[in-house]
This record gives sequence, structure tokens and C-alpha cells, in this order.
Amino acid sequence: MKIFVTGISTDVGKTISSAIIVEALEADYWKPIQAGDLDNSDSHKIKSKISNKKTKVFENSYKLNTPASPHLAAEIDGIRITLNQIAEPETNNHLVIEGAGGIFVPLNETDTIIDLIKPNYKVIVVSRHYLGSINHTLLTVEAIRNRGFEVAGILFSGNENKSTESLILNKTGIKLIGRIEEEPYFDQNVIREYADLFRDNLLGL
Repeated sequence: MKIFVTGISTDVGKTISSAIIVEALEADYWKPIQAGDLDNSDSHKIKSKISNKKTKVFENSYKLNTPASPHLAAEIDGIRITLNQIAEPETNNHLVIEGAGGIFVPLNETDTIIDLIKPNYKVIVVSRHYLGSINHTLLTVEAIRNRGFEVAGILFSGNENKSTESLILNKTGIKLIGRIEEEPYFDQNVIREYADLFRDNLLGL
């Protein structure tokens, strides 16, 4: 199974969600594009938060120095991101692929994050509650569907909002994988607890 993790915006909890999914499935992990924080990248964070011994973390296709939109970070580095340079790593294991920001974050003048999604990927959307998040979630789901893909599941991140969650689930019909609470910290133990909680729902995708 190949799972593509995307968010409704930036800083909504994609990396924590990815860590939980990786731990639950003992899956491999790949973030095609890392922009900024190269010494403490999302790949580093995944390695530090999982405890299983099976997971392999693959190298980024692009490591960009500036914490900015990939197209701008690449421009600052004097390069251009091209899709043919983003090659999915080969593995016989489950693979979790983490996007950058939302699905229309630009990679160059023409391509965006959504162009990294392949037909055989199971897409998981991470949604976090804030003013405007319902709109952002519904837009994200509709855009993915308009490309001919289906959203396999949704993860809510942060404090519970029953009204928002039920509206999104009822309107989209997407499977709820679970909700990640506003924890004081996320260490290996917390990640493992969520992994155990979500495992059956993930295996059922």
C-alpha cells in the first residue's frame, strides 16, 4: 500500500500524522521535497518519533535550503524542480509519501503538489480546525476528486470540534481514520499509542 499524506494547509499536522501512519504499518517513508530545516527535516523528525525497526526513510528528491514554497526555495537555490527528477523509491514494504503544504503548493511555474499523486496512491487528508478550515478541507477533497483520485481517509488534528467534523464527514463521505489530540508533546510512546489506535482503520483502506 502506498499512502500519500497531504494537508488542507501548512502546519496542520502532516508530519505527526505521517509518523503515526508509518509506525502503525511499519511502513517506509519518503518526502519528495524538503524546503528548509535541512538539519531537522521532516525525515529527521520521522526517524526520531518512530520506534519500529522495519521502517526505512528514503532520501528527499530535492533538499532546498530556504523554508518557503518549493518553487521559490528552488529559485533561490538556482535550480528548477522537475517531475521527472522525482522518482518514487523502490520498496516491497508499505510506503508513506508526505507532501509539502497543501495540494496546490507550487513546485514550478506549472506543477503543484497534486501532480505528485499517482492513481495507485491512497490519499489521506489531514485537517486541522481553524476559522476557514471547513472550506479548505472541502476544497482540498473536491480538487483531488476532480483529478480523478479518491480520498481514502481523513485525519483530524487538534482539539475536537464535533460540529465541524460531522459536517465534513457527512458532506464528503470520507472514512474517518481518527483524530490526533492537542498533545503536550509527541514522543515515541505517544506516536505508538496513536499507531495502535489507528492501525485497523489504516489497514482497511
